[in-house]
Order: sequence, then structure tokens, then C-alpha cells
Amino acid sequence: MSEKKNDTVQRKKDHIDLCLNEDVGFKEITGGFENYRFEHYAITELIPSEIDLSTTFVEKKINYPFLISCMTGGAKEAHNLNSELALVANELNIPIGVGSQRQALEDDLYHDTYKIVRKNAPNVPILGNIGAAQIVQMKDPVGSVQFLVDLVEADLMVIHINPLQEILQKKGEPNFKGLLNRIDILSSKLKVPLFAKEVGAGISKKAAEKLLDVGIKGIDVAGAGGTSWSAVELIRNKETNEYFRDWGIPTAVCLEEIRELFKKYDFTLIASGGIKSGVEIAKSIALGADIAASARPILKSLSTEGVQGVINLLMDWFDTVKKIMYLTGSQNIKELNMSKLQI
Repeated sequence: MSEKKNDTVQRKKDHIDLCLNEDVGFKEITGGFENYRFEHYAITELIPSEIDLSTTFVEKKINYPFLISCMTGGAKEAHNLNSELALVANELNIPIGVGSQRQALEDDLYHDTYKIVRKNAPNVPILGNIGAAQIVQMKDPVGSVQFLVDLVEADLMVIHINPLQEILQKKGEPNFKGLLNRIDILSSKLKVPLFAKEVGAGISKKAAEKLLDVGIKGIDVAGAGGTSWSAVELIRNKETNEYFRDWGIPTAVCLEEIRELFKKYDFTLIASGGIKSGVEIAKSIALGADIAASARPILKSLSTEGVQGVINLLMDWFDTVKKIMYLTGSQNIKELNMSKLQI
């Protein structure tokens, strides 16, 4: 295996280990959800058992407005993690994202760590995943990305955009020159929709508008307040300068800004970045998100409680969402909107 391939595999192993075992959260910034509370509707006439949490995602009906966010793949340790996460997604009928598929372009050694997701979750929406830095380097971007789509039988492809992580990462690749042009080409040629995702620093309204202008069909804000990938890289680099640990836009702020773009564009809005409870899922949806997503809390639950533990965790979150919907007079996900919130 070449040095570059070794670097990719080792980095993926490090990321899994650090997310499970180290303090890689933000120090001072939160997701911003504490700034909102739901307005109580005392005369609710809803029947709790008839409240509908289902919604549609990439033209497939899902049972809950939630995505198991992109986590891992491309390392030996990723096989069991992806296998078990896919079982959760299949049981609950919710979407799941694979981790960066960069390694899959380097050789076929770990292709099974990605393929296992579709094998264990045959009918749910699956999100493929490749980095912006890789997009601009590809000699044949359409062919390469379509190969990754086909590898996991993805319903859509996510481009993760991570300038903060790349500039801090040892041997990082912080060259995104030409990215928007590449996205423009891909969006018109690929067989599936393209989504854009940050990895913990958030997407501003200005950036979202430029992405939508070149054909992006979904925005995952991945705002500040959850896992700080700058913290992950700082720990990997054994650096003590933590200025960039809290760099980013809080998730709730991203949602507030980007939802204004619904007036001009038709796109899917995903809330991630610090989502760790049913309350935050509900607030995300009220702030404009179509669905919410989470990664590290699920990974940690899986590592300690297994598949059933993750299912129990998510069912507890969804039970909270249903209670909030009942207490705000929201019969379905569409009715859980900004009018139900107080600042």
C-alpha cells in the first residue's frame, strides 16, 4: 500500500478513535438551540397516537425526520460500525450516510466497508460522500463520482466541504480552487442529486446561495456546536493553540439564515451540528430543516450499547419530538414550523 493510501486509512482510524475517546466538542460555542423555546398550545385536540412523524426524503418515505449522518468507511474498523448502523437505519426506516469515500478511489481493499450499508439497509435512502478537495483534483470528476455513487447504490451524493479541517490537518489539502465550477458540471451530469455538507463549522446564507446556483439540491449545515473537527485535528497534531477549536457558525444561526432561500430555491435543508436530543430535532425542524442529523452521539451509543441501544436512543428522541408536536398542536412535520417557536 502506498504512503498516500496508508495516510488515508490511518487518518480514518484516528478519527474514529478520537471521536469515541477524546473531548472533541466545542469549548464555548453551542448549537444555539437554547435561544428558542416552544410556545405551549393549551387547547390542543390532537390524539398522540395519530401524530405523524413520517416525511419524504429524496422521493422515499421515511418514518422519522432524521438521518444517521456520514461517519466512516475505508478502514478495517469501519466495517462493523457501518454494518450495525445500517441495521439501525433499516429497522427505523431512516436515511444513512457513509463516511468519505476517498479511500475507495485509491484501491478496492476496503470497498466492503461501504457496500455493507446497502446490503444491510436495502430500501432506505443512502448518501454517498466525497470531499471538496478530492472533487477539484479529479481528472474525470463525473466518472469518478458516479463510480462512488454506484459503489454504495447511493440515492444522492454529498460533497463535504471542510476548509477549516483541511487547513489544520497534517498533510491536509486546503485547495478548493475551481470547486463551484466542478459542482456545476457534476450537478448536470450525475444520475443522482448533489448535496453539500460542512463538517462542523456551518454554511452561511451567502455560501448556500452560491452552492444552490450551481445545482446543489440539498444543504446540510453541519454547524458549530457538536463535534469540532478542528479539535480532532489539533489533538492529532498535538497542538496547543486552540483558537480555531470554536471557529464556526452555530447550527441554529445557519438554519435561520438559509431558510430564507426557500423563497428562491427548491432544496432540502438538513440540520446537523450538535443535535443530541429530541428537543433539538424538533427545534431544527421548526427553524426550517426538513430533517435533522447526528453522528457522534450515535457512534458513542453504538460503541457502548450496540444496535439495540442506538434504536432505543433514537426512539426516545422521537418520543420527545412527538410530545412537542402534541403540545404545540402540530399534527405532522409540516405543521411543526417557526410559528411554534418563541425567541
